[in-house]
Amino acid sequence: MGGSDARALSRSLLDLCRMRKLTIATAESCTGGLVAGALTDIPGSSDVIDRGFVTYSNDAKRAMLGVEASTLTNFGAVSKETATAMAVGALERADVDLAVAITGIAGPGGATPGKPVGLVHFAAAARDGRIIHREQRFGAIGRTAVRQRSVVEALRMLMELARGPQAAAKPQRAAASRLRPRVTRTPRRHATKRRPPRSPRG
Repeated sequence: MGGSDARALSRSLLDLCRMRKLTIATAESCTGGLVAGALTDIPGSSDVIDRGFVTYSNDAKRAMLGVEASTLTNFGAVSKETATAMAVGALERADVDLAVAITGIAGPGGATPGKPVGLVHFAAAARDGRIIHREQRFGAIGRTAVRQRSVVEALRMLMELARGPQAAAKPQRAAASRLRPRVTRTPRRHATKRRPPRSPRG
């Protein structure tokens, strides 16, 4: 997975967002703005991309995205909780439709017990309240490779949210099926059949 994957995904994502009139913001730590860079490398991306937050330090995560100090203290910068808070913070501060956040350990240093090099947490949030989180353990494949694969993963998550809720049409079908028994009155007709009285013979 390299630049060609990110470029193809960026094009597809921008086309879909343009069609659906969606806007995007990014919040990046270990990728240092590479997701925003991949998207804005495509001509015409300005009608979809609003802004990108590069929040490398904990102070930046708090000041720019509103991540709570307690979240960083209790769970660490590289965690599901921090990634989710970053995505929600970007969504709120940019007032966009979709936001994605990345925080991880690209290496070669920075590993801690339970958090090895190559661990990356992703979160994506949508204006309609949907939030998705993913954890990837890419391993010690090299700093550049971890960052490149993280960009592709983030773009895939944005694409998933941009497609919209998959269950959007189900309530309509359910409502239609509930109406059918009310319209169909065949059982009543069978129940109200009458036979003419027979005259006694003898």
